[in-house]
Amino acid sequence: MDYQELKNIYDTPLYVYNFDDIKSRYEALKSEFKARKSLICYAVKANSNLSLLKMLADLGSGFDCVSIGEVKRAILAGAKSYKIIFSGVGKKDSEIKEAINLDILMINVESSAELLRVESVAKELNKKARISIRVNPNIDAKTHPYISTGLKENKFGVDIEKAKSMYLKAKNSSFLDPVGIHFHIGSQLLDITPVHEAAKVVAKLLNELKAVDIDIKFFDVGGGIGIRYNKEEPVNLYQYAQGILESLKGQDLTIVCEPGRYIVGECGELLTSVIYEKINDKKRFVIVDAAMNDLLRPSLYGAYHEILSLKNTQTSNCDVVGPVCESGDFLAKDINLPDLESGDLLVVKNAGAYGFTMSSNYNTRARAAEVAIEAGKHRLIRKRESFEDLIKNELVEDFGAKY
Repeated sequence: MDYQELKNIYDTPLYVYNFDDIKSRYEALKSEFKARKSLICYAVKANSNLSLLKMLADLGSGFDCVSIGEVKRAILAGAKSYKIIFSGVGKKDSEIKEAINLDILMINVESSAELLRVESVAKELNKKARISIRVNPNIDAKTHPYISTGLKENKFGVDIEKAKSMYLKAKNSSFLDPVGIHFHIGSQLLDITPVHEAAKVVAKLLNELKAVDIDIKFFDVGGGIGIRYNKEEPVNLYQYAQGILESLKGQDLTIVCEPGRYIVGECGELLTSVIYEKINDKKRFVIVDAAMNDLLRPSLYGAYHEILSLKNTQTSNCDVVGPVCESGDFLAKDINLPDLESGDLLVVKNAGAYGFTMSSNYNTRARAAEVAIEAGKHRLIRKRESFEDLIKNELVEDFGAKY
């Protein structure tokens, strides 16, 4: 890939995604479940660019969405409504209504209160809402606490006993159709043992539900498969799938998997240009044109992203920081890079997931452009924002006040 050419054409900061690699990762995961009925529902929150969603929809992907906006993005990109799941702990009535009217595959319910809201909205529409219930199996995912979701202290899902009562309520409702069961214990999972443990716990509940004639058709194992940011050992997809399949012996249902980071994380990079270097006492700072508003993960999680220079000279220790007015504005700390000059290019690796989607306009900074690489060619898939884009929805009115 000619990074310098991309910079010259599109400027920086710039997100670059390899669509060929994304396709390969989707197909690799799909193939591991080929012995059973399965649906890979890409987690839109990881990277929601419409061109990327369209490419995945064309491959047959489903979509896991956590807002009605993501649902509508997926449909706009060509997704089939019967391959869309609507998750999230705080759905508004208006969002539930729209999801039911769009006839999506199922609404993933996270609490008793939400179950009642879905039933109420469905009754108002005189329709039956297909639902799944997110079960919290209380299993430690062994990941960063901010992205752990399967313990009882996390806000997501309900415990086993609560789930049983909710399924019975749904079964006896004229406006609810309980078709799925769901769990998701965390993100960036590198040890797949907790996933298999959770699958066994939830499969036991599944058997109990079947015994009382609750016909679950979809067993949703969530997402969370980890990727390599530094020296992590990648998950063995075959072992991952086999452990899940083992828990479902004798069951005739569709396995649903919701990968996001695994599909796109390693397939994206953030290009950024050096503005200048600065030394405070003995501390070296490389100041670049990308900032925490472009890539939040290092500031938010202390996440590591490898940063490469196109120069191949002797290196020294430095922090890579951006222009935002926060001490937490950094892309990396205590890494080794060559001496750099204004205009030199740096490549932030493995930035395809939770990069652009978590970006903001803090400090009135325009968000980056996005480019796709496919079959050796590059194309713009999102224009760089302008100042006019940032202010176009703001209203200023003179009330005649004297200052």
